[in-house]
Amino acid sequence: KDIEYIDSYYYNKLEYTRFSSSVGKFVGFTERGVKNAEYWNNDASFLSAMKAQKEVYCLNHVPGYYRAAL
Repeated sequence: KDIEYIDSYYYNKLEYTRFSSSVGKFVGFTERGVKNAEYWNNDASFLSAMKAQKEVYCLNHVPGYYRAAL
């Protein structure tokens, strides 16, 4: 429950859109980013795939990294 998956999109070193597993949707930070976020949030299959990334990347790898760090 302490793990958060974040997928950020940048252009010219400026973050314009971010997906956060704790929010559960995309958030836009620029005019273009808001449009992208609205489009991606309305695509149910893409949004559910992004929500599944937390399990794919984080939950399967964190226990190994945690043991190695200790």
